[in-house]
Amino acid sequence: LAAFLANGLITTIITCHHHLQTPMYSFLLNLALLDLGAISTTVPKAMANSLWDTREDISYTARAAQLFFVFFCFVLAEFCLLTVMSYDRYVAICKPLHYGTCWGSAL
Repeated sequence: LAAFLANGLITTIITCHHHLQTPMYSFLLNLALLDLGAISTTVPKAMANSLWDTREDISYTARAAQLFFVFFCFVLAEFCLLTVMSYDRYVAICKPLHYGTCWGSAL
């Protein structure tokens, strides 16, 4: 629940304030949205089982779909986004004069 609230707050703040429309904050927005997606595939069923004190198991196909969405979609996308974010910071720190040309009109 804390992760839902924190990522929702990050998403709301970045989209509402126009001075946060820089590449760094757009990367953080995308990272928060990916985290919301990864959490929303596994947590709801676990919370329902916890709240109603049941040990209800999910089917094999539902478990396979959960595994696919978490590991192959969200985690892979998060790793790719973190790689681009690290390249952004590398260019900003090590080659500050080239930063504008690398990101072009995104600034």
